[in-house]
Amino acid sequence: MRRLRPALAAALLAVLAAPHALRAAHHEGSEIPRTPAPAGASAYIISPADGEVVSSPVKVRFGLSGMGIAPAGVPAQATGHHHLIIDADTPSGNAAIPDDDRHRHFGRGQTEVTLELEPGEHTLQLLIGDHNHVPHDPPVVSERITIRVE
Repeated sequence: MRRLRPALAAALLAVLAAPHALRAAHHEGSEIPRTPAPAGASAYIISPADGEVVSSPVKVRFGLSGMGIAPAGVPAQATGHHHLIIDADTPSGNAAIPDDDRHRHFGRGQTEVTLELEPGEHTLQLLIGDHNHVPHDPPVVSERITIRVE
């Protein structure tokens, strides 16, 4: 079996341990320093379109421009990862983004999700979080869209 270089092994362990360490440190309302957002960075929902009528399950595709994607726990300049806000207001401030059914985390760098949504009207919005799940300064957030599930 090949041995990993020490730096590579340490980075791999950090990525694998990050979700557990971040979840333990993830306290809604805790003040955490914010990471600067790159100028002109923007998040957007590729699909579904605002006002679209869909059926469940709903495939939501995420877009990001002006910055890169990096997993949670990996501090890299001009990067972040997606959080999908479902039927809720956008969190603000220096606190970590909540982790619940209305604030879905994609800390491994995922760029889409398939959601089971009840029939009716729903709002969706993306918010990019830094390596600590904290919104950038200024926040990189998409327009809020409304879809109808039939």
